[in-house]
Amino acid sequence: MRIAMHRALASLLAATALTCVAPVPALASAATAQQPAEGLPPLYAEELERAKNFVDTMIEAGINVPVPKDPGGGYTHEQHKRNFQAIHLGGDLYRITKDPRYAAFVRDMLLEYAELYPTLKGDHPAASNQYSGRLFWQVLNDAMWLVHAVQGYAEIRDTLSDADRERIDNDVFRRASDFLSKDQVRTFDRIHNHATWATAGVGMTGYLLGDRDMVDRALLGSDKSGKAGFLRQMDLLFSPDGYYTEGPYYQRFALLPFMVFGQAIADNDPAQQIFERRDGILLKALRATIQLTYAGYFFPFNDAMKDKSLRTAELYDGVAIAYGQTRDPALLSIAQWQGRTVLGEDGLMLARDLEAGKAQPFPFRSMLFSDGPDGDLGAVAVLRAGEGAKQTALVAKNSSQGMGHGHFDKLSWQFYDNGNEIVRDYGAARFLNIEAKQGGRYLPENESWAKQTIAHNTLVVDEVSHFGGDARLADTIAPKQLYFSDADGLQVSSAEVTGAYPDVAFNRTLVLTDMPGGGGRLVIDLLRADAQGTHVYDLPLHYNGHIMEADFAIERNLATRPVLGGDHGYQHLWVDGTATPDAGDAALTWLIDGRFYSYRFVTDGTTQVVLGESGANDPEFNLRREPVVMLRARADGGHSFLSVLESHGQYDGAAERTVASRSQIASLRHVVADGNDIAVITPIGGAPFAIAISHDPDPAGRHQAKLDGQTIRWTGFAARIALTPKEQRK
Repeated sequence: MRIAMHRALASLLAATALTCVAPVPALASAATAQQPAEGLPPLYAEELERAKNFVDTMIEAGINVPVPKDPGGGYTHEQHKRNFQAIHLGGDLYRITKDPRYAAFVRDMLLEYAELYPTLKGDHPAASNQYSGRLFWQVLNDAMWLVHAVQGYAEIRDTLSDADRERIDNDVFRRASDFLSKDQVRTFDRIHNHATWATAGVGMTGYLLGDRDMVDRALLGSDKSGKAGFLRQMDLLFSPDGYYTEGPYYQRFALLPFMVFGQAIADNDPAQQIFERRDGILLKALRATIQLTYAGYFFPFNDAMKDKSLRTAELYDGVAIAYGQTRDPALLSIAQWQGRTVLGEDGLMLARDLEAGKAQPFPFRSMLFSDGPDGDLGAVAVLRAGEGAKQTALVAKNSSQGMGHGHFDKLSWQFYDNGNEIVRDYGAARFLNIEAKQGGRYLPENESWAKQTIAHNTLVVDEVSHFGGDARLADTIAPKQLYFSDADGLQVSSAEVTGAYPDVAFNRTLVLTDMPGGGGRLVIDLLRADAQGTHVYDLPLHYNGHIMEADFAIERNLATRPVLGGDHGYQHLWVDGTATPDAGDAALTWLIDGRFYSYRFVTDGTTQVVLGESGANDPEFNLRREPVVMLRARADGGHSFLSVLESHGQYDGAAERTVASRSQIASLRHVVADGNDIAVITPIGGAPFAIAISHDPDPAGRHQAKLDGQTIRWTGFAARIALTPKEQRK
């Protein structure tokens, strides 16, 4: 929000024949929209026409400010959302076109809110907890209303009569700000995304109304001590690398108030140097948000909706503001992929430079994102290989709990390849803004399934979730990232966690490499649990695809469909089959989108395999049906799991052509020698090789081990070593 005049924007628009821009038909898409106004870059002109179409439709329908009564997705909820969008865009359109219809529309809408707001007392009729809003069922949405509405109001406020201005100032914006910062102080002073929206709305209102007390409350907390407020959130919610503690989904959501209020602070309080604070943390956070995606979609950590991508309103503002601050040409390629921008000075500059061909590819790369304000609460490791939309990405989630939206999934992982999610995370059990699904709220199964450890790709001990499912306990303990390397040909992440179980600690090393001879990609997964006493160790892998074959016998449950367990998410898994493969190794192969994947694991002859599917004990059909393969071991003391996920082959249904549909690995072995873990992989028709893991993070550390009669040597934490076949040794 810029209270000052957009000088550069006004200058260009003044010379542009805006009167030739006509509304597009209500159902027109971007592809069928009319040609942009002369002199405006296409992306900006399309945004302008989109805004005109929406606001003109709202004007034609007439002012509608209903008495609130519905939860998320309900009629009144959705109408108030449309209203704040129309107020915001109506203000933008007035600034750009000077058409008095838009100023009058925003004025009349806000005068209706001035009639309504003083009548709203107590909790919203659909409130479900103590964080009730006035216009909406939760206070968060009221904060979102204020953030958007105050931006539109800023553009038309000077056109109002003194009486109308005073009435809207006092009966809408001061009331809304007091509600957020005084009546809902528990939300306002939290270190949380809800408070980010609230402080942003109140602070921007303070700048507009010239109310320094309001601004200081927003920046420093309700008591202005600095122990809460927007600045404190900047310091505590992001790691030094720009990772947001609740995960990428909520990072995307929180970035709009962070970036928009940040811009308002920069314009009105330049001495704050807000975009330089904490070594430029807001701009780091924007780039980190983009990095934490695959094919444009966010890695679904914690309570994430899996259909959210970079094509989201929160990041149209974020990318434009960041470009205005940095002129980074890589951000232009993100805006190009989004196909959207915003109607401010930064959006115009971005669109103009995009039209001029200044875009460069965004450098998606392997990165380690530390977690916690000091970077010492675990990390997220992203390992990438290849280029373009079908590159490979391995994600190791070794981060902290993530507050109330966190899941019990320490040292979990996800894998993407060929444009698809291969090893997947469930995300949240929620149908956002669908009234039929409990008003769009998080569903009961979010607690009983999506948050539980068995719903993720990590170790479960004795059928109990990490930390016993206690989020408060989980918030006090974080994993430790032991090692990270993005070296070409052998990328590695290793981490450990102690405290997820009272008497079990475990660590996990994930390695991304390639099959020799131009074969597919390999993920080597070594999980080691150290424990006292006898335990049952379960290691689930939630995969995406259709089973082609298993090289072990499966006892199928054809007549009945038993459930795996009774609690901690086990009650939501059907058991479709079980097996106990012979000692050695075993593999399961599935197909998705023309590529085969084989999950190969070492077994001692007692390891049980469970093939299952989510959706049991789900009377309201709230859960997606997704397959899982689970390894189960019973051991006195600790236990280790070694497995390899291999991509291979090709299937072209149209051409009726299949290549390398079976695993290209002949055998997998796990050798423990002198404290080193060694995965020995023998390709079909090829020479064996080893992935040797020393667990020593010293890059200069020298290691050796005896392996099948030969001595292997390497330096550092891990190495890939070619082995001489036994028959070729002298």
